[in-house]
Amino acid sequence: MKIAQEFRAGQVMNLNGQPWVVLKAEFNKSGRNAAVMKFKLKNILSGATQEPVFKADDKLEPVVLERREVTYSYFADPLYVFMDAEYNQVDVEKENLGDTLNFITDGMEDVCEAVFYDGKAISVELPTTIVRKVGYTEPAARGDTSGKVMKMATLENGYELQVAAFIEIGELIEIDTRTGEFKNRAKG
Repeated sequence: MKIAQEFRAGQVMNLNGQPWVVLKAEFNKSGRNAAVMKFKLKNILSGATQEPVFKADDKLEPVVLERREVTYSYFADPLYVFMDAEYNQVDVEKENLGDTLNFITDGMEDVCEAVFYDGKAISVELPTTIVRKVGYTEPAARGDTSGKVMKMATLENGYELQVAAFIEIGELIEIDTRTGEFKNRAKG
């Protein structure tokens, strides 16, 4: 058991027999009252969110999730299939992937991390930075060089994002998977 004050964002706790991931943890201490922890939690299994408040010294049960490195293999509606290092197949349901779907493409070689709860794959985390090819973008407007000029671009898989004005069709770009934003032109 851990006290509420020890939980940080990204950790998982067991509440009423359900696993909840901590999205936000905030410590509050007012003059007269006891110290409290305000949490923003998301249920790993159902996706529901809640914002409970606990006393800072309340005891809560942590949940340790298993993680394994995997690579994307193929899509078998409604499951995305990944393979681990021992060639074991890991099936992840489409709705559990969330924003990760924007960056999954056939033939991708990025090493991802599958997260397991109770022996079942519940999500997949991509590397922080990935490289993808621009499928389409408008030509840059001539003479517009003031500040940070951005334009829309579409990746080969159909995902749209803002890129720098100098990016052209067919170029490889780096994308931050946490925010879905363009970082810079890929090197090499």
